Amino acid sequence: MDKKIMVTQSSMPLFEDYCEEIKKIWDNRWLTNMGPIHNEFREKLIEYTESDNVELFVNGHQALVNAYKSLGIKGEVITTSFTFASTVNAIVEAGLTPVFCDINLKDYTIDTDKIESLITKETCAIAPVHVYGIVCDIEKIRHIAEKYNLKVIYDAAHAFGVKYKNKGIASYGDVTMFSFHATKVFNTIEGGCLCYKDKGLTQKIIENRNFGLTKGGEDVEICGSNAKMNEFQAAMGICNLKGLKMAIEKRKKISEEYDYLLKDTKGIKLMPVQNDVEKNYAYYPIVVDPEAYLMTRDELCQILNENNIFPRKYFYPALNETTAYRGKYKGETPNARNLAENVLCLPIYENLELKDIQRICSIINNKGIGNRL
Repeated sequence: MDKKIMVTQSSMPLFEDYCEEIKKIWDNRWLTNMGPIHNEFREKLIEYTESDNVELFVNGHQALVNAYKSLGIKGEVITTSFTFASTVNAIVEAGLTPVFCDINLKDYTIDTDKIESLITKETCAIAPVHVYGIVCDIEKIRHIAEKYNLKVIYDAAHAFGVKYKNKGIASYGDVTMFSFHATKVFNTIEGGCLCYKDKGLTQKIIENRNFGLTKGGEDVEICGSNAKMNEFQAAMGICNLKGLKMAIEKRKKISEEYDYLLKDTKGIKLMPVQNDVEKNYAYYPIVVDPEAYLMTRDELCQILNENNIFPRKYFYPALNETTAYRGKYKGETPNARNLAENVLCLPIYENLELKDIQRICSIINNKGIGNRL
């Protein structure tokens, strides 16, 4: 039987390099609470992301919750239902109300033509998602936000390393959240960060991240959480950052091979092409048109599974159709539902071999004929 091909595989540095980095932890016995490795990593991220301010977190979800709490906003947040659960969970966890805006089927991001119709006197922010690393309509979102005096919090969990118009993607919006989960292009095992423009937010972010402690730990002024990144995570970040450029280049070649092998496959829609975007090749989604392809997404997924290939229905279902959110919040999202029912993310990671890509595409192109094990 062929080896299992999973949808992703974590990027890791050379074992010796990581050991050398974490040796410092044994030397100074500083494991967490913003130690020297944490601070070194933070400085490297400020440079890499081209951000004015960066703060690190134990994971991207806690970073996102922190962003809402630190901004001190109240009311409704317009966001998308075609995203991972964390996007909306964070809004609710921060005491805000999500309002679901549909996506456009051109690039799968929030439909900026529908945002204004959802704005009410309760609206305080827009939370767009750079899904799959695809860049949202930044200019129109900025225009709407300025017109209605709204905050913009970008969920860029998929977009680390992406540039738009030669600027790091964190250069846009009031706050940008990156996830450094093990499945991402760049990881710190678990982890995340906030990039933000207003330095005045820094103290609030730090307090919210560390139990709300102030005055050297002698007082608690707000109900904060424990969301600090530890030294082992930061060390992994420093090591992985060194190899990120090469990792993205390898992913690019894999993506281009998929493009070449699937470009003429009837009923299979490939990744949208965007101008002025430097991609990170984080994901490789295809959209199955069951009428043209003569097979549903789920049927194709089953055939791939039978061949030891495990893509992911990412995201399925749309969040406003999950048990937690169905019928609870405003917003009709037929496009998100359509995409959720037909999208399939194919395996992509820097060590994916050419022969494996060819086998995956052969099964897709032949609808599994002659390929079942």
